[in-house]
Amino acid sequence: MAISPSQRRYLRSLAHDLHPVILLGAKGATEAVVKELDLALSHHELVKVKLSGGDKDEREEQIQFLLDGTGAENVQQIGHIVVLFRRNEDDPRLALPR
Repeated sequence: MAISPSQRRYLRSLAHDLHPVILLGAKGATEAVVKELDLALSHHELVKVKLSGGDKDEREEQIQFLLDGTGAENVQQIGHIVVLFRRNEDDPRLALPR
């Protein structure tokens, strides 16, 4: 499910006040992190992740690994912080605009 530009803008506004739920350490994105992120996305739908250090290419690889492992969508990335969204089909928590 691709989110529209207006939905992306709405999700960015909701994510503004959020604190990172997942913090990546020195090992970066691992299978254990993907499992925790999957649980967080199932519960919250909208999650902030603080990426570990490294250059831009390394951060992009971490983001892609997380997206592939969870099926989430990248809402926004600023520096070391990325906002991910995945709709919970059983119990949707966020009402998205059209």
